[in-house]
Amino acid sequence: MSVATATPPAAVPTEHTDPVNAQILAVSEDRIKGFTPTPFQDIAEGCGLPLETVVERIRAMLRAGVIRRVRQTLLANKLAEGALVAWKVPTEKLEAAFEFLFKEDPFSGHVVLRSTDREVSGSDYRLWTTLKVPQDRNINDHCDVLARLIGAENYYTMQAHGIFALGVGHVRRKTMEPGEKADEPAKMMTTNIAELDEEEWNVLLHLKGDLTPEEVGPNPWEGRAKAAGVSLEKFCEVAKRLDKKGVIGRFSTFLEHVKPSAAGVRVTRFNALFHWKVPKGMEERAGGEVGRHPIMTHCYWREGGDRFANVNIMGVIHGTDKETVLAHKAAIDKHLADVGIPLEYTNVFWGGRSEIKPSEISPIVFKEWHAKWKDVAGPVV
Repeated sequence: MSVATATPPAAVPTEHTDPVNAQILAVSEDRIKGFTPTPFQDIAEGCGLPLETVVERIRAMLRAGVIRRVRQTLLANKLAEGALVAWKVPTEKLEAAFEFLFKEDPFSGHVVLRSTDREVSGSDYRLWTTLKVPQDRNINDHCDVLARLIGAENYYTMQAHGIFALGVGHVRRKTMEPGEKADEPAKMMTTNIAELDEEEWNVLLHLKGDLTPEEVGPNPWEGRAKAAGVSLEKFCEVAKRLDKKGVIGRFSTFLEHVKPSAAGVRVTRFNALFHWKVPKGMEERAGGEVGRHPIMTHCYWREGGDRFANVNIMGVIHGTDKETVLAHKAAIDKHLADVGIPLEYTNVFWGGRSEIKPSEISPIVFKEWHAKWKDVAGPVV
């Protein structure tokens, strides 16, 4: 007499290269803009797959670490003072400084070690971070404290005057050709701080956190509304109000694009920070022309000052091949020339080790953090 044995269920594929996962990620990385009560239904509709499949695959990729977080992003430049910060740190202190800013400073977001192919203006600034501080605080005061804690010799803050591209979408960008661009220039987003009332802050702070695998499903906001002490209907109503105020970004599944997966598969190998200097008065036009190239994951109008050859347009491209990344830049440089925007200077800062986390913007956390470190680094002014 034979005994039937159950066939174990096949493991759900988790690599981003799996065709179904790639189909989902092409939408879920950066195609769901603003706030939606039903983000996973919207992803399913956008990629033409059943909701059950989308939920199953995103949960599996999140648990496997292929997706590092799933969350509603905020346009933090509308909520807090922010800047790109370049740090000049002695070589022997560089790794420890990186570790501190990544692990101990909740206000630092992207933390990247960068290098250049040749010595250029600013080459000695190897450590780069994004930084946010609450609305009533000065970003340089916080940097002064951080500089003492990490042993930085100097730092330079570069606030954004305008934003032209802000997205991820690494999977769909893999097939983009150099020179590919939108029909129209990118519109510049401003960084004017939005004013929120107490109800809006309450919903915002409960909305922004990473979703757990269990929250990935048809009703992701149900538990968040309960935690905020409001009905789901009210939670979504306030979230839509926040969207209209311009502080909501996109709903996104963020791939682990720096470290290889458990199977050794990488999403990207190179991230390049491009610097361009264009004539004064042409910054908004130049940013729009750079930002219309969809290969750009970030593009800003920032002033680099004397330390960085007075560049004023900065942008980031990710790719698996260095020559392809440079080919994209060459196509953008040519396009700027073709539309009559002189390029007075340009260079590339290549990303090495990097870590990414959302920047904290809570004034309560800010006060507690500085109280914790004041005996070591002194009080914030």
